[in-house]
Amino acid sequence: MAAPSQKPKADAQADNQPATEDDIAYLAKRHRVSPAIVREIIRASGANTRGAIEREIARGKARR
Repeated sequence: MAAPSQKPKADAQADNQPATEDDIAYLAKRHRVSPAIVREIIRASGANTRGAIEREIARGKARR
């Protein structure tokens, strides 16, 4: 059994997939920003994985 701090294999693989509209909607709702902001972060940073997008959102919130 995996340690609690490790992600299951399926979740780790999901982080490596490009962001879809469902992922954009999920991230927007989770971080309480509009989907347009998430798309702008993807465009500006060139990031397309969920983990990278979440880090960019966190950096933006830290600047506020």
